[in-house]
Amino acid sequence: MLRTVARDSLARNSVLIMASTVGTAGLGYLYWLLAAHRLSPSAIGAATALISLSTVVSMVSNLGIGHMFIQRLPGTGVREWSRIVGAGLLLGCGATAVASFVAAGLLPSLAGTFVFLRSTSGTVALVTTAVALTATTLLDYIFIADRSSHGMLTRNLALAVGKVVTLAALTWAGYQGPGVVLIAWTLPSLGVTAYTLTTMIGRLRPGARLDGAGVGLELRHIQGSLSGHHLINLAQAGPTALLPVLVTARLGAEANGHFYVAWMTASILFMVSPAVASAFYAERTNSAATGLPRAAAVVFAVIGPPALLLFLAGDRILGLFSAGFAAEGELLLRILVLAALPDAITNLAVAHWRSLGQFRRCLRLNLLMATVCLALTWLWLPGTGIEAAGIAWLAGQSVGALAVAIFWIKSRRKAPAA
Repeated sequence: MLRTVARDSLARNSVLIMASTVGTAGLGYLYWLLAAHRLSPSAIGAATALISLSTVVSMVSNLGIGHMFIQRLPGTGVREWSRIVGAGLLLGCGATAVASFVAAGLLPSLAGTFVFLRSTSGTVALVTTAVALTATTLLDYIFIADRSSHGMLTRNLALAVGKVVTLAALTWAGYQGPGVVLIAWTLPSLGVTAYTLTTMIGRLRPGARLDGAGVGLELRHIQGSLSGHHLINLAQAGPTALLPVLVTARLGAEANGHFYVAWMTASILFMVSPAVASAFYAERTNSAATGLPRAAAVVFAVIGPPALLLFLAGDRILGLFSAGFAAEGELLLRILVLAALPDAITNLAVAHWRSLGQFRRCLRLNLLMATVCLALTWLWLPGTGIEAAGIAWLAGQSVGALAVAIFWIKSRRKAPAA
């Protein structure tokens, strides 16, 4: 088995991306478990609201550069590689900083729950966290594009361990409040990013120099990425990032704390299919003959056992945080587990169509799912509680999987007989 994984590029990089994801999720679980035992629910809720908002800002403003890296970096020389990476990182992080300032100026007047952004510290926290998220995301895609996902694994494990250690040190020293969560979340990200840029990039591509001198030359490619990959990514990742923000806006920060813990626990399932989909797309752009059934087999083999565990023992897992988190999030967690299957189907379909250049089909599918999920969440939250977000997520993914099935049946009927 290990030899097969080592020889098969898709399997190897899928496993490495998933190991990075699972390891990060496990340490992230430890991070929030520590926060739940050391800090108040209101402090956790406020911090998760800002982290969720930073995630949305980063997602909106990273310009789709990550998938552009996968599309353009394979086969390039050192000089061109350096120009693409340097310009991409500079433009992505710069756009995120601008978008963060805009969000900090607009959101307090639109929703009272974001009034903390009126302060200088709130704005700085938003900008710093969002830019750190963008840098981390784009650097991950560089390693995926090079099919060197072991670098991604090393980076993300170091980052996750750094978050846990920093939070433990701050709470042990007696510091309290949302700021502790944010500092422990963001400071390691900045440190690992700096190490990656100064050390790991040189090892990945010897001779590379990231000075941002090629920004002007890369603008045309960024514009193409913005109208193609970025719109697909926004529609795909939008609900994931926006659900905690909507829960905060409709139900308050404390309810978001309960939602976020269940959502984070279930997210280990939602990380598998995107990981395999990214590896699958990288294989296709590196001219590797990779079939969709192989990618699907990897996804469903990995998702099955943890999905069964979370569905049957989710209340006890949430109970590790507190009895309150278990009582509030048990039903939500089970609903989210059910959504893992249609989520995997739609992620693989998008990766397949993206590799064929069928961007409009990807966008239409993702917009359909996002519209269903976000509209139902907004309508149902006040009357149903945090479970509404899970039901809406399940509904959106199920509608998407049904659309994929209908398209597949139609394409099979149109295919000429052998």
